[in-house]
Amino acid sequence: MSRHPTVKWAQRSEKLFITIDLPDAKDVKLKLEPEGKFSFSATGGADNIPYEIDMDLYDKVAVNESKANIGSRNICYLIKKAENKWWSRLLKQEGKPPVFLKVDWDKWVDEDEQDNKHGADMDYGDFDFSKLNMGGDGDFDLDADGVDKDEGDDIDTEGTEEAAPSTSEVPPSSKPEAKA
Repeated sequence: MSRHPTVKWAQRSEKLFITIDLPDAKDVKLKLEPEGKFSFSATGGADNIPYEIDMDLYDKVAVNESKANIGSRNICYLIKKAENKWWSRLLKQEGKPPVFLKVDWDKWVDEDEQDNKHGADMDYGDFDFSKLNMGGDGDFDLDADGVDKDEGDDIDTEGTEEAAPSTSEVPPSSKPEAKA
């Protein structure tokens, strides 16, 4: 009996991204038919365990314009849709998808955000991120030992001729507690 590898998917109006996670796959066979039938088989692992997938995609695809890439960690398939439209799901069958099928959130873009640029490609213009106050109230200043400079004020040094002890000489009971 064969197993199912994890399959991740994402879409745009004109294409599908299908990634099959199967490290060190051997004897990879991919088949894509114009009506949307997608088949995959391979062996993987030290024991050459057989893996198979048969899926009926939601709609028709352009087989000649689709591309596959077989890598050492996964198999990536870029499938061109026959019509440039968003699919409501990946598979024709309604209901709960198979457990091996997952959304590829690294590639996912919502339909209304498709034309926007995301991530590293995004143009931020003249926006200066250094002007953002990213936490803290500005008076929290740690010295090289990681101790707030204002915390040394609590040490009682009256009646002694020595200076206040350094943080490495403070007994454990009087060291400031680390806060999570």
